[in-house]
Amino acid sequence: MNVSTGTDFRGSPENAEYWRAAREGRLLIKRCAACGKSHYYPRARCPFCGDAQTEWIEASGIGKIYSFTIVRRAAPPYVPAYVTLAEGVTLLTNIVECAPESVRIEQPVRVVFRPMSDGRHVPMFAPLTVDSEAGV
Repeated sequence: MNVSTGTDFRGSPENAEYWRAAREGRLLIKRCAACGKSHYYPRARCPFCGDAQTEWIEASGIGKIYSFTIVRRAAPPYVPAYVTLAEGVTLLTNIVECAPESVRIEQPVRVVFRPMSDGRHVPMFAPLTVDSEAGV
């Protein structure tokens, strides 16, 4: 069964809250009430202990680049990366708002949301600068 998130995109009942929050500019992850571990991608059962008592929590949106590559065969080139959030979860994403050559391992980044043609707002990450920390 699909659930409308208020756009053309339809999420499942398991992830509809995630997409609603993303549309509002908030990054949600799941935390297990039984073992206390956070996880991403959002799913109903904890991947660590299997318990179904998971809850949504809002992530800080701040992290560091764990690994990346530059895809130069595309026009324009883009940077897929694994980012580890301050909350400890790692997610596959894209690095945006910078020259691909400037991206570095352990570089601090912040979440930004990019609207897609299907109505989703997808979390991507941009370099964290003094200006971005101040909200400028």
